[in-house]
Amino acid sequence: MRRWGAILLGGVLSVASLTASAQSQEAGRTYRVGFLAMGSPAVTEPMLGHFRMAMSELGYVEGRNLVIEQRWTDGTTERLPELAAQLVAAKVDLILAWGTPPVGAAKQVTKTTPVVMVGVADPIGAGFVPSLARPGGNLTGVTNIASDHSGKILELLTQVVPNVRTVAVLRNPGNAAHGSLLRDVETAARSRQVQLQVFVANSPDELDTTFASIARAKVEAAVFLADPMFFGQRNRIAELALRSHLPTRFARRENVDAGGLLAYGPSLSQQIRRAATFVDRILRGARPSDLPVEQPTRLEFVINLKTAKALGLSIPSSIFMRADEVIE
Repeated sequence: MRRWGAILLGGVLSVASLTASAQSQEAGRTYRVGFLAMGSPAVTEPMLGHFRMAMSELGYVEGRNLVIEQRWTDGTTERLPELAAQLVAAKVDLILAWGTPPVGAAKQVTKTTPVVMVGVADPIGAGFVPSLARPGGNLTGVTNIASDHSGKILELLTQVVPNVRTVAVLRNPGNAAHGSLLRDVETAARSRQVQLQVFVANSPDELDTTFASIARAKVEAAVFLADPMFFGQRNRIAELALRSHLPTRFARRENVDAGGLLAYGPSLSQQIRRAATFVDRILRGARPSDLPVEQPTRLEFVINLKTAKALGLSIPSSIFMRADEVIE
């Protein structure tokens, strides 16, 4: 079990109390939850599986008293406001939005329909909430914020990739959170005398061109900022990185499952499950403005040993000791 920090009103609810509360739902009512994300169904379905399981534990069963209205893009951001508006028009009880661009689109189209966010790097910097303790408005949920995240981004790479001095940073210009995330990486780079080169990819179609530019720059490693598109394209990104002989660091362990080298960040599956508790409380009458935003206190560190060997890297034993999981 991962420990999750929260500034929750009245403390953290136990599974038992949540289940008991769910049993007191309005008899015979079917709840409609909108799900807004970037990526194909193949990308979003595993995460929806975690959400469905958590909701089932809380007493909501799809097809019986729960309907999930799904909207997703192919990894781009242009249609997100249109899709968010469709969910509002469908009169969903709330919207579960995965990632900064979908949350921004939902916030743009509605001030009344509750929005539960998940996988958002900086909800304050993005203008979603004024504070974690008092989110106000119609938006709350789970954030990626962790106080020691930025320093670890380059620390792990510099320990795994010997004498690394030039690092590519991959960002999506359509992701409002990437401005603050990039500043954090730049701060960490200065303290470690690492030179950064920033590259952008706004859609899956741009990945080949971006990797070609990275190859010409002759950087020694790459950091991918947390982004739904980078998550959805994880198999292709891993393939392109290996072809370029490029060590990579990601925010999500799923990218390392797909063939990336290192991941350091909060568990997305746990975030999705935690988001279900917010959905439950709102469906039972709680106001989003009264539910403080939750953030993780534990980040998972995952290494893909097979990828390390393919890159000719020898992982120091001190790194193995710190890893939560080693994929062989």
